[in-house]
Amino acid sequence: MAACSSTSGIDSLGLDALKPSKEITSGIPRPETPVAAALAPGQIVTINDEVAALQDIGAPSVTPSALVGMKEASAVNATELVALARPGRPAAVGPAIAGPVQRHRFRDAKPMNFGKVSPKDYAVHGVDVSRWQGEIDWQKLKGQGANFVYIKATDGGDHLDPMFRQNWREADKAGLKRGAYHFFYWCRVASEQADWFIRNVPRVEGALPPVIDVEYNGQSSCKRRLSRARTLEKMQVFMDRLEAHYGQRPIIYTSPDFYEDNLKGQFKNYPFWLRSVAAHPTKRYPGREFLFWQYSGSGLSHGVSGKIDLNVFNGSERQWWQWVTGVTAMAEAD
Repeated sequence: MAACSSTSGIDSLGLDALKPSKEITSGIPRPETPVAAALAPGQIVTINDEVAALQDIGAPSVTPSALVGMKEASAVNATELVALARPGRPAAVGPAIAGPVQRHRFRDAKPMNFGKVSPKDYAVHGVDVSRWQGEIDWQKLKGQGANFVYIKATDGGDHLDPMFRQNWREADKAGLKRGAYHFFYWCRVASEQADWFIRNVPRVEGALPPVIDVEYNGQSSCKRRLSRARTLEKMQVFMDRLEAHYGQRPIIYTSPDFYEDNLKGQFKNYPFWLRSVAAHPTKRYPGREFLFWQYSGSGLSHGVSGKIDLNVFNGSERQWWQWVTGVTAMAEAD
């Protein structure tokens, strides 16, 4: 993820205590149960199960060989992901949204041995990009296996990634599922950051849920490290505001050190996108369900000059379409 460069609007030095607080949650209903529940121990999702399920939802003709990410028809455990919709809003999978998943062809400048479960065992791969990828050939990137992309939009309360609008437009033209992310700046009022993101990221049909990127950044001009309670409070304000606007529960992206200090055991009713480039997320974040896994910051792909972040969706191809349908239908309904 990209570094933060916002510098104004500081709420530091205790000055925020002298004025009415802008950091008050907006009361978005949050379910008590976690967003994901594991399959029963030992339960298996087979290739034949996936074929039948895709045919049931009206997807194009699928053969077992087309289902990537499953090495053997009887040896792949999966995680059953729920739709992440607000309570009471059903999510049905329809034939209009399901389609073939692009097979993963990415390379890695610094390949890692992840052990028994590696990124290649996942069916749905994607990328995240910012200005640092420069001009992107989106069709080539899609052909390499990018089924989804998260695009850097904003950081702080006054910085817009200069490539955001172009990337947002071109990713959609290429047929990738797209979403936007915000690099959270600890020296800005959370509501101001949410308003800045909303101002710059359109609410459009079919977009993936917004992402809040929370991590430590030694290159930032903001050197603050807030208390755990204050960190969680600011995040909640930001996420409530985005959920109210986009009708989608935001996804939390984070790294191991920040997670350990601030997020362990927290936000169980939010989806997580976990960075773990040296080990499987279950090793770095024990007990935490996750929606996306960023497994490399040194990916190589046709269509991009230099390196690119690589990610996988934590589920099967069928579960991918179930999730996409649920979260995009939610936004449309609002």
